Amino acid sequence: MLFTIGPGRSVAEAVEIMNEQDVGSLVVFSGGRMTGMLTFREVLQAVQRGGADWQALSVEDVMVRDPFAASPNMEMDELRRLMVEHHQRYLPVMDEHILLGVVSFHDVAKAVLEEQSFENRMLKNYIRNWPEAEEGEQPGK
Repeated sequence: MLFTIGPGRSVAEAVEIMNEQDVGSLVVFSGGRMTGMLTFREVLQAVQRGGADWQALSVEDVMVRDPFAASPNMEMDELRRLMVEHHQRYLPVMDEHILLGVVSFHDVAKAVLEEQSFENRMLKNYIRNWPEAEEGEQPGK
């Protein structure tokens, strides 16, 4: 499920949604268009900057404007590189102007581990079923 918020809403409302839905980010939409991204990092910065009045700050005041977005056919390595280079823990996935989802760095790390585990199992299976060397041949040649 995708969670969005309008830029005019308060940071307090955003925190409430993030806590209720147990999500670390909200995509900010205005006029049917993605205009920003709000993550727990921006919320913490708002708390520090706003002091006792942080709850009254608007989402627009603290969001990341025009965040980088992934395309639906982006390769995992490219996605990971984009997140690392731009310090984005959450990346919206957009098809033109349609929000398809949000990928977290946790999602990427999990996919990489699963891929490595699969490759590891395939290599072990290959080694286990290594063909026997015929007489006079050296193993592996």
